[in-house]
Amino acid sequence: MAHDRDNTVDYVEIPTRDIRASKAFFTEFFGWQFEDYGADYTSFNDGHFNGGFFTAETTASVATGSVLVVFYLEDLEAALAKVERLGGSITKPIFSFPGGRRFHFVSPSGNEFAIWSEAQLSAEAQ
Repeated sequence: MAHDRDNTVDYVEIPTRDIRASKAFFTEFFGWQFEDYGADYTSFNDGHFNGGFFTAETTASVATGSVLVVFYLEDLEAALAKVERLGGSITKPIFSFPGGRRFHFVSPSGNEFAIWSEAQLSAEAQ
């Protein structure tokens, strides 16, 4: 019998310059739970997905060819404000693409991420 995990992304490992900063940001932003494995590695679970942060000098950026982790949140403007409040830097302000809108940011530990949401319907279309 096949497991539900067959043919899925099962785990993602993300470099970070500062594990404590990564844990603080994602705990506050998404409520993630962490489990430390020594000083240079921590794993997380967001309730649906598992991964980890490992200490590294380099970080993830699309400019250097890295994979981009994209989160989904319905209220994009509130998400952008929260990223800034928690010390993240907006690298691409909210922009539209077919089917939605998103923005890119760098977390306090130096990694680039994005958050997207569906396109908002105009008042006329509702």
